[in-house]
Amino acid sequence: MGRAPDGGGDGPVGGAPVAIVGGGLAGIAAALALGEAGYRTTLYEARPRLGGATHSFARDGLMVDNGQHVFLRCCTAYRGLLDRLGATRHVELQERFDVRVLTPDGRSARLRRRALPGPFHLVPSLASYPLLRPADRLRALRGSLALRRLDPADPALDRIDLASWLSAHGQRDAAKNALWELFAVAALNVRAEDAALGLAAMVFRTALLGRADAADIGVPAVPLGQLHGEAAQSAITRQGGTVRLATKVTAVEPGPAIVVDGTRVEASAVIVATPHQQAAALTPLDAVPDRDRWSALSASPIVNVHVVYDRRVTDVPFAAVVGSPVQWVFDKTRAGGLRRGQYLAVSVSAADRWIDCPAAQARAVFVPALERLFPEARHAQVVDFFVTRERRATFRQGPGSGALRPQAVTRWPGLFLAGAWTDTGWPDTMEAAVRSGLNAARSARHHLERKAIR
Repeated sequence: MGRAPDGGGDGPVGGAPVAIVGGGLAGIAAALALGEAGYRTTLYEARPRLGGATHSFARDGLMVDNGQHVFLRCCTAYRGLLDRLGATRHVELQERFDVRVLTPDGRSARLRRRALPGPFHLVPSLASYPLLRPADRLRALRGSLALRRLDPADPALDRIDLASWLSAHGQRDAAKNALWELFAVAALNVRAEDAALGLAAMVFRTALLGRADAADIGVPAVPLGQLHGEAAQSAITRQGGTVRLATKVTAVEPGPAIVVDGTRVEASAVIVATPHQQAAALTPLDAVPDRDRWSALSASPIVNVHVVYDRRVTDVPFAAVVGSPVQWVFDKTRAGGLRRGQYLAVSVSAADRWIDCPAAQARAVFVPALERLFPEARHAQVVDFFVTRERRATFRQGPGSGALRPQAVTRWPGLFLAGAWTDTGWPDTMEAAVRSGLNAARSARHHLERKAIR
């Protein structure tokens, strides 16, 4: 095996750059944080682009995101990353949390916060929520108070599923389907009966039952590839870092060092910021003795259904849906660059049922479902229909998954882990990915500072 030079030039502590394996949001966040601190980095990505699970592709003049990604005002780390990328102007953040909830039978509701301090800001909406009977609204309010008293960090909650807890606290199926799962499924990518209570409590306490403005929703106004990938490559390069695309790292070795195309490349530190399956294959057993346990995290899929109409069929920018195969629907017309007609994207989480469904079968289900939600669609022509699938969109965030998530630090000095699957206290989201990258960068800095002193 050959040995590659470290690339010359020194960071604050001298020596080789920090090697970051994986160009998703975790790796990007780590590279930018270290670059801001004056450390040289080299980011390695096996694909020909940055962005990881958030990327875009062109289809007949349309720019398509692989899936719909949203963030909340409480996602402070992700919003900080947007600031670093100079991309804040390319997202739209609600001034006040406001979600339309649609049903196939024409009923609708609106969940929005009022000018009240948290957690009372949503009480008026819950108290008048028309998709629930008055008795269930009262039970939902009581359930919210009980949920707010939980400590998401309590290990005992990791062993309980959300559905069981909701049932034990008076939440009937109507409330589970029309209220709780609207947000739990979208945030955790599993149904309530498969969701770890600790993570669910974290989502509801932080986003909906905490600060009044925490759940204000943000959506990209440009394709994800532009928002994250292109902007990140430019930002890292401006800092003096290096981005190596279409470059596969095959191993991590003592030193620390990485192996690229059969060549050992020295590094001052290594951050492995890949999905947990790849991280387990890359990292040595004596550095991470629990790596084989990561496979128990498994994976949960997301399917996105894309429909292009020859005319506008709705003025709703996005909506949640109850009682339909459609879970959330987003108007992607402007972000996708469509000049005539309307482009709607349907996001389906916990999509085990749909992940292997042929596109023709999905069309037979989702086009009529959209027509029931948006009557104008019955008079429109479907110009294009296609499906994107993320088979391993997130790890499966069920009971027991919290105990499997590792910390950033490993047993090897200089080797660190990042990724939304690591122990950030957040569910597998863009926010968790960015936080994990910052955690790993902070640990790497401490290691390099101690090394410099010695």
